[in-house]
Amino acid sequence: MSFSWFRVAVPLCVAVLSAAVAILGHSLAMPAALPAAFGVCSLVGMAFIWRDISSKMKGESRTLSSLLSQYLAVKGVGWLGRRQRRKLEADTLNVKQVQEETLLKRLQKNQHTCYGRQYDFSSIKDSDGFRARHPITTYEHYRELIRRIAVGEEKLIIAEKPLILAMTSGTSGTSAMLLSTKDTNTEFFLQGVAVCLEAMRQAFPATDSLQRTTKFFYTPTFRQSEAGIPIGPNSSTPASSRHMLNLYTTPAPAFEVPSEKDTLYLHLLFALKDPSVGTLESNFASTVFYAFTALQERWQELVEDIERGKVSSSLALEPEVKAKLEALMKPDPKRAAQLRAHFQDGFRGIAKRLWPHLHLVLAVDSGSNQIYGEMLRENYCRGIPFYSPFYAATEGLIGVNLWPQEPNRRYLLCPRSMFCEFLPESSLEEETPHTLLMEDVKEGHNYELVITNASGLFRYRIGDIVKVVGFHNQCPVVEFQYRRGQMLNVRGEKVSEALFLDALKKAVSQWPGAQLVDYCCAESGILGDSIGGSDPHYQVFIELKGVRNLTEEQRYKLDICLQQDSAVYKSFRIKGSIGPMRVQLVAEGAFKELRKQMMAFSSTSPNTFKMHRVLRRKEYANFLLGKTVS
Repeated sequence: MSFSWFRVAVPLCVAVLSAAVAILGHSLAMPAALPAAFGVCSLVGMAFIWRDISSKMKGESRTLSSLLSQYLAVKGVGWLGRRQRRKLEADTLNVKQVQEETLLKRLQKNQHTCYGRQYDFSSIKDSDGFRARHPITTYEHYRELIRRIAVGEEKLIIAEKPLILAMTSGTSGTSAMLLSTKDTNTEFFLQGVAVCLEAMRQAFPATDSLQRTTKFFYTPTFRQSEAGIPIGPNSSTPASSRHMLNLYTTPAPAFEVPSEKDTLYLHLLFALKDPSVGTLESNFASTVFYAFTALQERWQELVEDIERGKVSSSLALEPEVKAKLEALMKPDPKRAAQLRAHFQDGFRGIAKRLWPHLHLVLAVDSGSNQIYGEMLRENYCRGIPFYSPFYAATEGLIGVNLWPQEPNRRYLLCPRSMFCEFLPESSLEEETPHTLLMEDVKEGHNYELVITNASGLFRYRIGDIVKVVGFHNQCPVVEFQYRRGQMLNVRGEKVSEALFLDALKKAVSQWPGAQLVDYCCAESGILGDSIGGSDPHYQVFIELKGVRNLTEEQRYKLDICLQQDSAVYKSFRIKGSIGPMRVQLVAEGAFKELRKQMMAFSSTSPNTFKMHRVLRRKEYANFLLGKTVS
């Protein structure tokens, strides 16, 4: 149904509704004024909705039902977002009390579990009592308990049966299995999604439209535990978003395709068909970046499909799925010609040329995704704002970004999502470190987060180091710094991911024509004798565009840049305790292949994958050694 038909359909609907009210009023013998008044109110209400819908940017060939459902969804989430934001603001005025309430709620709900009885949750009255009674924990504390839940034991840690056994991304070592509950998901939506969408609407008013979003996400593979509990990633999936799929450019049949590569092709195909796309969205900026690299490789095939109104035969599709997809296509030589001209002009700033009304890229681009956000802004998505909405993990929602337009990604800790404790960076290696609470932390200091969540983790060290950069009322605002397990440390120097990346970017800027695509490091100890040399050092694997070789002088620039940024690293280098870095230039596409290997090994979904910046498995380092070209 085109938009011109919509202009006829709405008044027609109003007329039918008014007639129905009149007939109903007559049959029920209502006072004559009531159905008339109701009819007038209906007319006014529908007129208001029609006027509001008419004023918003929308795509071509939208059906009445899809526009109306999107309009109602946007209005509903908007109302919820404003309500939740007011609650959040009130909570930040009394953080100590809110945190105590959050903790006691968790303990009371699980007091009758085996775990709750072991630590006598029912007798704990406040956070001081909790910290005195319960030790600080790591994953090993829960491993056997979660194994027992997976085989069917109930009420061990949490009162209810978990929705899924959620696999972590494994960036700090082996992928862990955690519990995920209904409360975790509800909190993420109410305190995270709704609040951030409201912040987005306020910061970027143009997103308050009826344009469709291109969301790059995939149907993950779940397996079943012995007790029938799904095991897989805990993230937004097409199945969990099935009632919202009409908001996206990719049609539902595309999510029946098991191959990530083929699903990505379909994401791109249906996005390119729609010139009015308003937002590009994914969990992480890396997923958006991989989408654009695939677009650069396959644009000719995609344009041909749009020109012919067909889906490429190179995709491994079931016949019925292909038929459903092609039923949504028709030959569009005009759009194909536009796209072909845009691609032939190059890929720098391509996003805004393909979609002139594109307002935003919505994806997390902090932490290990910082590099991908920077490459997107410099190349494919030049001139388009980015919003990094959440600070979250498999353990649940940690913080929200209330300042979408600021370049530094700052997150307000959500005081009702988790009970948070903080380990000062100076005490991380202590056997029994003392924790601070939200009201105790100091601006400018680094801390490791210790959380008690809604799904059975109590005083749990998640391994994230954050810096308190300010306060919103009484509530800490933090910037993510690094993961403890992603730190280079061959002699006690402790070089964080952020520190190394800054040095790498400085070095790359001094290599003429070079553009950083991806990187990771390995400590020489995991490679053994395969690389020669005796002094411990860093093995650095880099994929670049624009250069095919690096001189020894250029490689050494990276070592110099890190020495300039890290006095501790420099002192070890001067003493000779740490040898010079060995920089390996790997072949184009090496990191794409590594990504596939890592996902297969850890059972991680493309929706939740994060590149490991420090490799802890010899197999991964050996793989990149085999891809070395210089």
